[in-house]
Amino acid sequence: METAYDGRQIVGMDLHRRRSVLVRMTEDGRRLGTSRIASSPQELRAQLARAGTSPKVVLEATYGWYWAADSLAAAGAEVHLAHPLGVKAFAYRRVKNDELDARDLADLLRMGRLPEAWIAPLPVRELRELTRYRAKLVSLRTSCKDQVHAVLAKLGVPVTCSDIFGAGGSAWLDGLGLPQPYAGKVTSLRRLTGELTTEITMLSGVTADLLAGDRGYQVIQQLPGIGPVLAAVIIAEIGDVHRFRTAGQLCSWAGLTPRHRESDIKVTRGHVTKQGSPRLRWAVVEAVQRVPRGSVIGSVKDAIIGRRGKEARNIAKVAAARRLLTLVFYGMRDGQIRCLSSSGQPPGIHPDGPVHE
Repeated sequence: METAYDGRQIVGMDLHRRRSVLVRMTEDGRRLGTSRIASSPQELRAQLARAGTSPKVVLEATYGWYWAADSLAAAGAEVHLAHPLGVKAFAYRRVKNDELDARDLADLLRMGRLPEAWIAPLPVRELRELTRYRAKLVSLRTSCKDQVHAVLAKLGVPVTCSDIFGAGGSAWLDGLGLPQPYAGKVTSLRRLTGELTTEITMLSGVTADLLAGDRGYQVIQQLPGIGPVLAAVIIAEIGDVHRFRTAGQLCSWAGLTPRHRESDIKVTRGHVTKQGSPRLRWAVVEAVQRVPRGSVIGSVKDAIIGRRGKEARNIAKVAAARRLLTLVFYGMRDGQIRCLSSSGQPPGIHPDGPVHE
């Protein structure tokens, strides 16, 4: 029997593909009820009606959470998204089940100790869908090309073209006269590569059109190493840059800041955490590898290598990526990157790095 309660309810939801569990409780932690529902918008709305007016609902950022968060918001709930790393300790309980997971999520929310993830608005999610799908297709195309090279290696055919998928390389492949089944495999892979290239080109155009009026998208392309493709990835992954108070917070969210372990008088700082957006981290590191020497970003990398030697190339690359992301932050926030202007170094940008604001 459920307890009568007129206050605002806290709801913890353990979301799964087929069935989900909802635990409702009061703001002081009293259990009001537990429901097991089929994972569908209709069932979710019906159960949420029992939670009163504008309940606080928390669910984990797990597989396929979009529809649940949207359905809850449309039903008038205040939706919170739990960060998976923050609730990882659930897995170490002696007893673990869906009801306990939902209850613990609700407890963390009502006590103000919930590690939250950002709920990206619909336009940002749609942009991410395009950029991430394009990246997946590029990965598939690379796999196809690698398999063609693998076939040639198996047959002991030396590659004499710099690009066997260009115009000259295609003519060279046509004239090889490979035996079956290798010839059929290469033909199939080349056909798939062409189809994937068509899809990738189409997605690039759609993304560019979608971001044509975005000021941040235009501004960050002034930075060395960042073109239309990487700019789209960066804009999509960051979303609203104003949710970060400083450039350092954005770098930390991207996983580009070093680990820090401190206990008593012992302090250890290690490699970068990599606990953040892997796609954003990939985009800025990829951009750094394309920057010219002597540029505002390239000079960071060159200075570290000059001071610590070639063995520090990876350290220099990460440091340059962090500097690049710092400038991305200011470009998206202010609509301009002042350190690239002809007036010299602006306030807030120090030759050795951004100062604290």
